[in-house]
Amino acid sequence: MEPERGHEGPELPRPTLWPIGFAIGVVCLLVGLVVSWPAVGVGAAIAIIFGFVWIRDMQGHHKVEPPAAIPAAPVPAESYSRGRFLGASTLGLGAVIGGAISVPAIGFAIVPPFLKQGRGELDLGPISDYQEQQWYIVHFELDPAEGEVTRRTAYIRYNGLVPFNGKSEPSFTIISNRCAHLGCPVQPNGLVSNQAKDENTGNGQMVQLIQVQGLSGFGCPCHGGAYDTEGNRTAGPPVRGLDRYQFAIRKGHLFLGKAYSVKKVEGTGGTAKIREFNLTGPGQHVGDWEALLYPLQPPH
Repeated sequence: MEPERGHEGPELPRPTLWPIGFAIGVVCLLVGLVVSWPAVGVGAAIAIIFGFVWIRDMQGHHKVEPPAAIPAAPVPAESYSRGRFLGASTLGLGAVIGGAISVPAIGFAIVPPFLKQGRGELDLGPISDYQEQQWYIVHFELDPAEGEVTRRTAYIRYNGLVPFNGKSEPSFTIISNRCAHLGCPVQPNGLVSNQAKDENTGNGQMVQLIQVQGLSGFGCPCHGGAYDTEGNRTAGPPVRGLDRYQFAIRKGHLFLGKAYSVKKVEGTGGTAKIREFNLTGPGQHVGDWEALLYPLQPPH
């Protein structure tokens, strides 16, 4: 009477949820590239954990334990290595195919906004065009060669001379007219002059200055956002203050620098304390935990 033998051949893998978890992690990772970087981290972690456990589980099923009473018959070593090789080859080939399909698509979707987005400083005319403590609506073009499509508006006030590094320097407040809610153009709450001064600052750049008398703040006509004279939100749906521009003074001319976002301005005029943040889109938080929920901003 022959003794009872164990199962012939390798044990088939039992149904498992590891592939589903791995797929969920990949989906979270791809969605996170659009939504936010924390979501990318969570998706990557889920995919790595479930992928690792899945591979370990698959490898464990290749091992066949013989009955304890009878010594196991020797199994050719190549049967184990062949299974591992096929499993690794399948996963590797899948990874190569997935990378070949996804990496170019993701690259074309994400990389271009980070390239060739810089611009030089813009000459907004001589300081003598700006009266001290007087607000101006200033129209200019980011790229005169592109024409009206690059036309922008800023609200500028000359704050006078302020102490800086042991000497007095001209100070300007330059506020963007883009509402921090949905990007609508905010309007000055004051009496706008019907006369404009045009200044040709060279390289095809035409700057137009319009005085505003008795400015009491800024308002958004779209959804009721309201700001004070320093651009701080005072009412309505905006989540932060108005964006601002850096500036420089060269040979008696005012040069417009890059734009940046502001949460809140402490103080007024040339003595105001401002914390600069990278320029972000309308409706996005800066300077608080809610800012972590938004994706990395491309250069503007």
